This record gives sequence, C-alpha cells and structure tokens, in this order.
Amino acid sequence: MSKRETYEARTEQLLTPIAAAHGVEIYDVEYVKEGSDWYLRAYIDRPEGVTIGDCENVSRALSDALDREDFIPDAYILEVSSPGLGRALKKDRHLQKSIGCEVEVKTYKPIDGQKEFSGILQGFDAETVTVEEPAEADGQDKITHVFKRSDIAVIRLALDFS
Repeated sequence: MSKRETYEARTEQLLTPIAAAHGVEIYDVEYVKEGSDWYLRAYIDRPEGVTIGDCENVSRALSDALDREDFIPDAYILEVSSPGLGRALKKDRHLQKSIGCEVEVKTYKPIDGQKEFSGILQGFDAETVTVEEPAEADGQDKITHVFKRSDIAVIRLALDFS
C-alpha cells in the first residue's frame, strides 16, 4: 500500500465513528498534493444534504483525532466538505448508488473520436462501466457504451440545470 493509500485508510478509520456520531456518512477521503501543498480531504454526505455546521463539527473532531494519532509527518491542510452535486464516482459503492442516474464520462484517450460521453449509468463490474446514451429525436437507436474502467479518467454525476 502506498503512503497515500495508508494515510487515506487510517483517516477513514478515524473518521468512521466521528461521522456516525454526527449523523453523516463518509463519501471519500483523499490525500493529494496540489502545487507545493498536501491536502487531506474528507467528503461527507447524507441524503438531505450536508450543512456548513456538519462540515465544521466533523472537521474539529477529525482534526483532534488526527492530532492525537499524528501518523502523517508532512504538513497538510485538512478540508471537510460535501462531495458536491457533480460528484466523482470513484468507488463501487458510488457507482451502485448511481445506477439509473445520468453521468458524464471522460476517457484518457479518444474512443471513436471523442473523449467525453454522457448517458444513464446502466451497470458496472470489476473491469467495465456501462452507460446508455438516450435515443436521438430523429429516431436513432440508443447507444450503449461499455467502457474499460482503466480507460476512464473520471466519471461523475451529470448536473441538471433544468
């Protein structure tokens, strides 16, 4: 396990009872370097949405727990937030909750001349993700795309502004 994966896993272990005590669920934890700074980000969620107060309360409790454990030797910035509306679907549990929802898929390399796709998430397995584009108004059939997971740069929930 890499340093990043170890820090994320240990943080998630610390965060689990904190999230439960505050009535939220852990969406994701990431440890990333942006520019010269390291960030430890915890994304929390709940069906009715997350408030700033939720983020503040979880952040304080997590900060205290991280200070006690002190397992990250690097200086880092702790952020606790909602994953947002256009959230990235990184884990199987994210994909499972999003079956039947509209998603946007960006691939590393062009597939049939394009790198961006959108449609309804139909399913997934260990190797692939299946997305179905809706039929065009001109009567054209639906198009089903089966992407190799290794070809996907990011898959996220589509934003609906209607």
